Amino acid sequence: MYSKFGQFRDGSWQQSSDGKTYEVINPATEEVIGKASKASPEDVDKALISAQKGFLVWKKFSPWERSLIIRKIADLIRKKNSELAKWMTLETGKPLAEGLAEVGATADIFEWNAEETKRIYGQTVQSRFENTRVIINYEPVGVVAALSPWNFPLVLAARKISTALAAGCSVICKPDVITPGTVMELVDIVNQCGVPPGVVNLLSGDPEKISSHLISSNIIKKISLTGSTRVGKIILKQAAEKVQRVTMELSGHAPFIVYEDADIKKAVDIAMSAKYRNNGQVCISPSRFYIHENKKAEFTKSFVEKTLKLKIGNGMDKTVQLGPITTKKRLEEIEKLVEETKKEGASILCGGKRPSGFNKGYFFEPTVFDNVKDNFKIMTEEPFGPLTPLVSFKSFDEVIERANNQVAGLASYVCTSSIELANKTSEALETGMVAVNTPFLSNAETPFGGIKHSGYGREGGSIGIKDYLNVKYTHLGLLG
Repeated sequence: MYSKFGQFRDGSWQQSSDGKTYEVINPATEEVIGKASKASPEDVDKALISAQKGFLVWKKFSPWERSLIIRKIADLIRKKNSELAKWMTLETGKPLAEGLAEVGATADIFEWNAEETKRIYGQTVQSRFENTRVIINYEPVGVVAALSPWNFPLVLAARKISTALAAGCSVICKPDVITPGTVMELVDIVNQCGVPPGVVNLLSGDPEKISSHLISSNIIKKISLTGSTRVGKIILKQAAEKVQRVTMELSGHAPFIVYEDADIKKAVDIAMSAKYRNNGQVCISPSRFYIHENKKAEFTKSFVEKTLKLKIGNGMDKTVQLGPITTKKRLEEIEKLVEETKKEGASILCGGKRPSGFNKGYFFEPTVFDNVKDNFKIMTEEPFGPLTPLVSFKSFDEVIERANNQVAGLASYVCTSSIELANKTSEALETGMVAVNTPFLSNAETPFGGIKHSGYGREGGSIGIKDYLNVKYTHLGLLG
C-alpha cells in the first residue's frame, strides 16, 4: 500500500536513500498493512534543503495566489473523502464514520486558512515625528517542522500544513510511524493542487531521530508539535539551543463537571460523545468526571447503560461504534492502569477487560469506575483510553478546586442549566478551552490549545496564523 509513496521532497515521492522500511500494523487484525519508507539522515538533510528552496519561492506568492491553491486542496480532500477515511480506519482502527468526519474537518481547516492568508493585517501607527511613518508588517517565519501524532492524523497534520502555507512558510511534516499512509495521501493531494516543489515535504520514519535532526538544523525556524507533555519538554530543550519558535499542544486530563441543575439526559449524551470519540484516545477527552452528589446515581445508571450498548469491532464495519486501541503498547498500558485502579479501591461498573469473541486485535471494553478518590493514579495521570472514573462533589468551590488541582490545562466540560453558573465555572477553570453543554471544541474557526503543562500557542481560528509569522516594525523617515 505504501509503494507509491515514500519520502516527499522537491515535489516528488522518493524511497529512502538506504532503502530501509518499517512495518505498519492494522490494530483491528494485527496484520501488517504494508511496509513504509524509513528516512535516513541523508533523507532528512535533503528534505531540509528542499524546504529551504521551497520557502524562497512560496514567500513571493501573493496572498490571493496562495489562497487559490489552498482552496483547491480543500476541494480535493472532500472529493477523496472515502479513500482518506479508509486509510485512517486501517491505520488507527477508528470507525469509518469517525474517519469521514475527520476528513470533513480537515477540508474545513484548509478552507479556513485559504481565507486567513488574505487577512494577515499589518498596522500603521501615528508617528510622533512629522517626517516619519511607523509601519508594522507580518512576514513568514520560514521553514516549519510539523511534528504530528497518530490519533487524528489528518486534522492535526492539516492544522500545521495549511497554516504554514497560508502564512507563506514552507513545511516539513513528520507523521507518526503508526499512521504514515494517511498523511502521505494528504501530502499527495497537496502536491496535485499546484503547491510548488519544496514547499511541502514529508519525512517518514523514526520520530525521535527525525525530530532531533530537524530541530538541530539552522534551517528550521519554527516547530509545531502535538504530542505528550514528556515529548514536549524534550523538544523544548532542543529548540532552546536554536531559539526556534515553538507551538506546543500537549497532554490533557479534562474534567467533566455536571451540576445539580443540569439536564442529566443531555449531560450523558454529551459525555458519551466526548468520552468515546476515537475510543478515548484524544487529548481533550474528558477523563475526570465530577457529578453533583444529588445527581450522581441518575447519571451513573444512564451512562453505564449506554456504554454497555456500544458495539465494539473492526472500524470497517459501518455498524461499529468503538474500534480497537490503536497500538499494543497503549492497550497494555490501559490494562495496567485498570488493575492499578482496582487495587487502589475502585469498583468496576462495566468493562475492565478485553472483550470476548476477538481472537485478534487490540480491543478493550469501555470501562466505568466508581468509588474513586482524587489521589488515585487514574485521576492524576491521563488515561488516554476508554476509561471513565466517576466521583461526586457538593459545592462550586469544592469542584473548582479539585478540577484545577492538575498540572494539565487543555480542556474542560461543564453541564448546567444556569448561564450564571456556566460563566462562573468557565472563568474559574484553569484550561485553555471550556465546552459548556456541548461535546465539541475542535473547529477550524476556533483557537485550539492549552495552558500549564498542556503547552502554549494556538492552532486554528484567526490567531493561529500569528505563530507562523514574524513581526517587522519599520520607522520610515520621509526626508533623505
